[in-house]
Amino acid sequence: MSRLSRRTFTSVILALACANLGVAAAQAAEPIKIGLITALSGQSALAGEAISRGMQVAIDEINAKGGLLGGRKLELVRRDDEANPAKGVTAARELIYKEKVAVIFGGLDTPVSMAIVPLANQAKMPFMGPWAAGTPITKNGANPNFVFRVSAMDEQVDAGMVDYAQKTFKSAKFGLIMVNNPWGESNQKGIVAALAAKGLQPVGSEKFDDTAVDVVPQLSRLKAAGADTLLLVGNVGPSAQVVKSLDRMAWKVPVVSHWGPAGGRFTELAGPNAKEVHFVQTYSFFGKQSPVGEKVIAAMKARYADVKGPENITPAVGVANAYDAMQLTALAITKAGSTDGDAIRQGYEQIDSYDGLIKSYQHPYTPTQHDALGAQDYIWAQFIDNRILPVGMAN
Repeated sequence: MSRLSRRTFTSVILALACANLGVAAAQAAEPIKIGLITALSGQSALAGEAISRGMQVAIDEINAKGGLLGGRKLELVRRDDEANPAKGVTAARELIYKEKVAVIFGGLDTPVSMAIVPLANQAKMPFMGPWAAGTPITKNGANPNFVFRVSAMDEQVDAGMVDYAQKTFKSAKFGLIMVNNPWGESNQKGIVAALAAKGLQPVGSEKFDDTAVDVVPQLSRLKAAGADTLLLVGNVGPSAQVVKSLDRMAWKVPVVSHWGPAGGRFTELAGPNAKEVHFVQTYSFFGKQSPVGEKVIAAMKARYADVKGPENITPAVGVANAYDAMQLTALAITKAGSTDGDAIRQGYEQIDSYDGLIKSYQHPYTPTQHDALGAQDYIWAQFIDNRILPVGMAN
């Protein structure tokens, strides 16, 4: 080979090597996209924004530490499902096949999440739930199962609602008032089972549509049946209508609720008696905080101008669940060593421990257990002066 040919050959090899290095560097620099599908408009938009903020604060923290997988930064890609299952599925397809996200976070509504679950399992797309509590979301029968959650689960909340009502109000005759959708159905079954375990049954069980503006007929039947406590399941608007209907009836009865009222403008919509509803939560930013809690409050204040203190971090469960879920997701991606969906699924199941906001997690997921929180992680709260406070904490 001539000297000129050797030089040309060497130049070509060097050029190819540099090109390959450039491609590798570009791939290493590509962000890891994390999708979020939630209600960002409508009555539950406040909760959707809380989820978004909790994720973003965690993402900022992870990126400040250098990102994942050799320096790749995380990027949040949001879509508004408008609390509509069909729009949720459309958004999921776009995030999976167009945006090429590594993980999808599902937002508020059980019907929306339930519509996305089959698609996520089919596409081998990890699907993390930071809010929707329907039992079948994670217990969906798929093997392998790509759906995980950092949130409440209906069947555990249902047992907790019964226990709390008995302890707090000495309840003996339970009336059920449930939104007429899959979330309501999930809880109706769970509450009946929880009562049966105590040798009880509801004195009545009523349903209402999520667009209802008057539920006096249903409540009147429960009152006539002798209910001494109402167990309520519904999102912000419907739950507010229950309270307003109770006001029209002048019926003073304890109301123990799932966390639907915490998702938005409940006090504005329900009026002064919103404070009488006791509902489940997974976290509160009021009171003494752990070091992680103090860090998250400081980060929220720094990033969001409207956050002056704990009273502005609302609903707290949206921020707290999403923050811990994002941190656990980062650990799963690190365990996976890639953004491959099945590897991330296994990564979740291999997490050893994480000192989180809500609690210290020890082996939060296994191949058969995809819920990181249990009944022991719930607290009970109410609205006091438009703030969500643990029951008994007036200041």
